[in-house]
Amino acid sequence: MKVCVIGTGYVGLVTGTTFADLGNEVVCVDKIPEKIQMLNSGKMPIYEPGLEEMVKRNTEEGRLTFTEDLHQGVTGAKVVFIAVGTPPDETGATDLSFVEAAAKEIAAALEDYTIIVNKSTVPVGTGEFVRHVIEANRRRNVPFDVVSNPEFLKEGTAVKDSQNPERIVIGAPNQSVAMALLELYAPLEAPMLITDIASAEMIKYASNSFLATKISFINTIANICEKVGADVTQVAKGMGYDSRIGRDFLMAGLGYGGSCFPKDTLSLRHKAMECGECTDLFDAVIKTNETRVSRFLGRIEDRMVELKDKQIGILGLAFKPNTDDMREAKSVEFIKYLVGKGAKIKAYDPVATENCKKILPDIQYVRNAYETADGSDMLLIVTEWNEFKLLDFEKLRTLLKSPIIFDGRNIWTMDKPKRFGFEYYSIGR
Repeated sequence: MKVCVIGTGYVGLVTGTTFADLGNEVVCVDKIPEKIQMLNSGKMPIYEPGLEEMVKRNTEEGRLTFTEDLHQGVTGAKVVFIAVGTPPDETGATDLSFVEAAAKEIAAALEDYTIIVNKSTVPVGTGEFVRHVIEANRRRNVPFDVVSNPEFLKEGTAVKDSQNPERIVIGAPNQSVAMALLELYAPLEAPMLITDIASAEMIKYASNSFLATKISFINTIANICEKVGADVTQVAKGMGYDSRIGRDFLMAGLGYGGSCFPKDTLSLRHKAMECGECTDLFDAVIKTNETRVSRFLGRIEDRMVELKDKQIGILGLAFKPNTDDMREAKSVEFIKYLVGKGAKIKAYDPVATENCKKILPDIQYVRNAYETADGSDMLLIVTEWNEFKLLDFEKLRTLLKSPIIFDGRNIWTMDKPKRFGFEYYSIGR
């Protein structure tokens, strides 16, 4: 089957490459020339474990191509996926301008019956919106259908998630359209749920907002644990054994970030407001998340007293490990505040340094964790990369000016750093 994917970000590139790996002819389209040039030269515009190898294999075998020409991508395609950005605007509503632009171009390129699939995370009603845009802009009276097929990829494991999905949700106007998508996904042998379009759109937002709620909940529990002397890691473990709750997303820390949870909770809250529904739950989830960094900064200031001219080493810049994504990364909030207080920053991340330089060009970036610690007055853990969990504490002790560690991700047990003479501050313990 010929498939066109519009957008080569985390969702579009991983989705397109996965379909190519299943034997389909896939054309990925993007309007940013630099991204297409990179992809055509074998370079990845994003970091995602396993993606570069899979892209290389499928381009070499002729199943996967990249172009700036949307008309070329759409021509002959049975299914066209829209996987463009849907950022929030200043009110928290989803900006659908990129989706609208893609729909207009698809409309102009249609030559035969085509299924247009919203893969981007979009609010309820976007399927109808896309259908109206295409109807108003198509140059030929060509039949088409619009489907909602939300993605559930996690950055850092997106390739694995795409190849082994927990479920595939297809929101379609009728059974025959849904069957065409089922055919495309059939080789993955994953559970499939066919719904109406509005329900499929809602499933994505409900899922992400629920996970964000779990994170804000356990972080609130962590706050209480700090006051009463309990250990949030043990509390979370005890909760997680309950099958009704589950273990995932109960890791206390600095809160959620990235491209999904922040904007999706804002968008769902905005939709609830439009419907005249109570938003108290969403308000609390969002507010709790927004206070995580400031709360931890307060503890740092209580200990350090004066931040001016202090050298602070920061380990981890990306919003989570195994990605170079800096969207809503907690490190940016930390660094801007600390620099504003007169502190000097040394920072290291295994893959996100170049992306961070675009946001924060004036701090010092180093090559590894030990260079970060060298001469620093304290060490701050912001992202839980595995390599940080295996650091040599004896070596760190000799490099740091003061043996102080603030761990925003609870990557070590409480006793391990203390055995080596460190002052160790973590979350909810």
